[in-house]
Amino acid sequence: MAHTLIGTVTSDKRDKTITVSIVSRETHPLYRKQYSKTRKYTAHDPKNIAHVGDRVQIEMTRPISKTKSYTLVKVLEKSRGTVELKEGVTEVVQEKKIGADEIAREKALAEETEAKAETSASKITEKDDETDAEGEDK
Repeated sequence: MAHTLIGTVTSDKRDKTITVSIVSRETHPLYRKQYSKTRKYTAHDPKNIAHVGDRVQIEMTRPISKTKSYTLVKVLEKSRGTVELKEGVTEVVQEKKIGADEIAREKALAEETEAKAETSASKITEKDDETDAEGEDK
């Protein structure tokens, strides 16, 4: 039996080709800390049946191209789809992540900078008026 792998399809944009990511948990030999390692393989999908998010089984074959040395055996589990949020919902979610007090601080800071900009603009116009008045006197 050939070398088989099970992973998740991360890309199906190319014709008759899928990219499969295989995640494995490994332990560091010295520090004994666990970490995940992701390997990506390109596989031949002749009928374009696998889509992003599907769990698939691929097996090693002769090289089909420079990077493709695996073919799709079968789709083990179809993806359940993804959910896209509307703009308004996204803003609400971001506000909840930030927190109400941080939003209040950001608003106060924005108002402060606006007030400083207005006062500096009014000072500049006053100086211009003074220089104009001095020029008319002379």
